[in-house]
Amino acid sequence: MTIQEIKAATSKTLPYFFSKDTLKWFGQTLESFKVYEQKDGRFLIEAPMLDRSSGRNMGTTKRYFNPKNNDLEL
Repeated sequence: MTIQEIKAATSKTLPYFFSKDTLKWFGQTLESFKVYEQKDGRFLIEAPMLDRSSGRNMGTTKRYFNPKNNDLEL
C-alpha cells in the first residue's frame, strides 16, 4: 500500500491529516512518508517533522493505518 492510497482511503475519516496546509505546517510532503506493513494487517506510516525556517528535525509523525475502518491510530 502506498501513502497516496492511504490518503485516498482516509479522505472521509480524516480529511485534514494529509491536506497541503497540514503537511506544510509540519514541514512534510506525501513523499516524506514511509509505509511499513505490519503483521496485524495495519500499516505504519511515518515522516519527519521539520522546522519550516531552519529545516531542523522536530520529531516524527507516526500513525498506524487500519484498512478495516480507514482510520489512523496511534
